[in-house]
Amino acid sequence: MRLTARIRNPVIPGYLPSGGTDDATSVYPFWVSINWRDVVSRCYRGVRDLTLKESRTLGWIVALSLSCIALAILLFELGYGLPLWWQFIALAIVTAATERQSVRVARNVETSVAFLPFVFTAVAFGPLSALAVGIFANALDFRRPYLRWAIYIPARGLTGALTGLIAAQMISGHANFGTATLATVVAGVANVFFDGLFNVGTLLVRRSAPISVYVRSVGPLTLLSLPLYVPLVGLMVFGYQHYSFWTAAMFLGPTLALQRVVHLYQRQRDVSQELVDANERLEAANISFATALVTTLDARDRYTAGHSASVARYARDIARRLGLSEEEQSLAHVCGLVHDVGKIGLAPGLLEKPGPLTLDERRQMEQHPVIGERILAKVDDYSEIARVVRHHHERVDGAGYPDGLAESQIPLLSRILAVADAYDAMTSERPYREPMPSRVARLRLAQAVGSQFDTTVVAAFEAILAQARESYRTGLGEAFRTTDSWGQRDALSPVVGLTARAS
Repeated sequence: MRLTARIRNPVIPGYLPSGGTDDATSVYPFWVSINWRDVVSRCYRGVRDLTLKESRTLGWIVALSLSCIALAILLFELGYGLPLWWQFIALAIVTAATERQSVRVARNVETSVAFLPFVFTAVAFGPLSALAVGIFANALDFRRPYLRWAIYIPARGLTGALTGLIAAQMISGHANFGTATLATVVAGVANVFFDGLFNVGTLLVRRSAPISVYVRSVGPLTLLSLPLYVPLVGLMVFGYQHYSFWTAAMFLGPTLALQRVVHLYQRQRDVSQELVDANERLEAANISFATALVTTLDARDRYTAGHSASVARYARDIARRLGLSEEEQSLAHVCGLVHDVGKIGLAPGLLEKPGPLTLDERRQMEQHPVIGERILAKVDDYSEIARVVRHHHERVDGAGYPDGLAESQIPLLSRILAVADAYDAMTSERPYREPMPSRVARLRLAQAVGSQFDTTVVAAFEAILAQARESYRTGLGEAFRTTDSWGQRDALSPVVGLTARAS
């Protein structure tokens, strides 16, 4: 009888990422295979790239860290000590919590009320305690960006130590409230100074923002916070020295609540700014949409090319002269851009006809405000513009079209458009006539006051033209050559805007 070999675990063909005991790959059954050489190589490349890219920042971190260590050793040799372990933990946690609730006041600058527990520690417990609390509090505030976190661990330690050294010269033993407050004032100013010094240094090293941004953002908050927080810290110091640590801790609750209010206010301000930005983008989109419509119309009729841009400029200037709001001036500008958009719907050849129009053709032409209203009414937020466009050929005597409105029944912006439109039409070349001189067109406007045009609007436009250059009167200036050269610049306004860390 022959024995047959029985294979319990047959070899499975394929690649097993292992080269025996000498290979760098470790195989973990049921989990994963790790090539330690690749891991080490990737880590090395990451560290090398970071070192090359952030060499100045890493050098700044090393310099701050070495200075912090040297100062800590010196303070220990001078006999400064640390508070009880539970007091130290409490101070570090509270300081870390206030740092965590920092409020962004600029793109690269945040501020918080860590000033209170930080300066309290420096005045009540001394420089070594403030150094240790600054280090551990910021170490607990571990979050992105990590380089900023690494910078402000030693920076806060140095700030606390220097603040505590200055405060130690002002107070010793159980001081009265006046002495405690005076020491707190000096320590508070010193804290702001050294904190600002390290922040400015960080901005200079990282080149992340101009120094002026830091000064404008933090300066006003510092001037407001020092008179508010210094007496409170003085009370905390006095309460700790004469009563107990918990007496000082009682003042921190209202302080943290105040910081929360400031934080909510900052968030509300950010939301408001976002709303302003959204309105600006919407207004820019409105101008772009109006420009596209006008470009379509200009491409059809070479004689009226640029007419809408001129009417828009004149309309906004008249609105400004009449003292209308910025919103109404912007609206007048947009209405001027799109006032003739209804001509897109007219029969081919009607606009280009060199001779006089027949009665039927005139009736067709008089439909262009209605067509324009129909087009614009389908655009979101253009209902008011559509109404103004519909009535820009009405007359104050009621003989206009399409609805025969009179006097105050006609929207004011429509009356403004009527004057701006008529003047530019008279001073522009048309297929059936040469352009009129400005003085003749102005005389025609004056003659039609009270019948076709509003007296106040014509008077305002005449005042503008009397002081304007000839290029403005004829609509040949640079601002009249493109539909958005003037509007995009001026019409984009919205229509319906401590303790710091730099990075």
